[in-house]
Amino acid sequence: MATARGIILYSFLLCSFALVSSRANAGYHPRVGRGQGGVAHHGGRGRGSIPGETIFNVLQYGAKPGGKKDSTEAFMKAWVAACHWRGKARLLIPQGIFLIGQVTFQGPCNSPTPIIVQVAATLKAVTDISEFASPEWVTFEDINGLIVTGGGTFDGQGDVVWKYNDCRRNSNCQLLPTSIKFNSITNGNLRGINSVNAKSFHIAMNRCQNFRAFGLRITAPEDSPNTDGIHISSSNFVKVSKSIISTGDDCISIGQGSTNISINKVTCGPGHGISTLMNTDNGLRIKTWPGSPPSQASGILFQDIIMKNVKNPIIIDQLYCPSGSSCRTQPSRVRISNIHYRNIRGTSSSPLGVNLMCSPQFPCQNVELFDINLRYSGKRRVSALTSSCSNVKAGFGGVQIPPPCR
Repeated sequence: MATARGIILYSFLLCSFALVSSRANAGYHPRVGRGQGGVAHHGGRGRGSIPGETIFNVLQYGAKPGGKKDSTEAFMKAWVAACHWRGKARLLIPQGIFLIGQVTFQGPCNSPTPIIVQVAATLKAVTDISEFASPEWVTFEDINGLIVTGGGTFDGQGDVVWKYNDCRRNSNCQLLPTSIKFNSITNGNLRGINSVNAKSFHIAMNRCQNFRAFGLRITAPEDSPNTDGIHISSSNFVKVSKSIISTGDDCISIGQGSTNISINKVTCGPGHGISTLMNTDNGLRIKTWPGSPPSQASGILFQDIIMKNVKNPIIIDQLYCPSGSSCRTQPSRVRISNIHYRNIRGTSSSPLGVNLMCSPQFPCQNVELFDINLRYSGKRRVSALTSSCSNVKAGFGGVQIPPPCR
């Protein structure tokens, strides 16, 4: 049974939390690992370098700045050398603009300490989607000890290909690439990185353990399709903090199999919904599809969150079916329990401030709302916000605006 539990979202944060079925990624593309080839180059002591480390500068492996020539091969060679080095290693991508295609930075690596990837440049993705054998652009995989930092930018150039996103109408659609994917990373750290205009998700974490992400700035137009800021699945002990996410879809989505997730001091909006939420479609949302297979979501805390003109501030939606989708008529089989909303305040752009729509087959258990203070900010003339509950065992305490549903 898949689970999502131990989720904590607090300190001026708001999240669109989703439990949804995920597609398996198919296909093959070149992987960069501890193979042969590539010579270690010492680049000298650069900014932020660590005594005794060896720096592998992509320029020394043939990367060409300017954003016109494809530098994928040079990046691959530099990573092979850095990952194979039996000492402290740093892969350096210096300032400039580099065009690269699909690449996987494959481990395991030989470094006795975390291998550092310093991105000071702007990386631009190729725009021909036929060059992507699977839906990822830059992937880090099977690495124990990884730091990705440097203040650089990953530009997915999604504005060129968003018109090809037809997955809501076509079940056999081609999935567009996620900009940065972390797959099977243990003891990972992503900090001070920018992601703009991803073709699909900006950042994805799958099967990660003890991973921290902070100081991120993630942006895409509010009408860009499926540009989730961060998607977390099948991962344990992940912390996201002090970041700004402004996209066309979920700011942060949490999938099946994720446990002990903490999201703190994240500003979200526009988008579908995290800390201070501003003009988002959804605030604190748990969603499951009708007819979804057995799984559970439990032990989730939403605390100290500010809403600003949010359409659905608090919502559990076990009838989730996007417009244009073909959905089953059977009830959801996801069991939702031990959900806590505490100190949630701000404004709602719709008259319905709290909407708890749970599965008739497996009603929600132990849903707690404590100190909820929401005011209506929409254009319609309504006397006060309302609440709606179905198939849920809920408890209420402290301030309750809107009045609790029974």
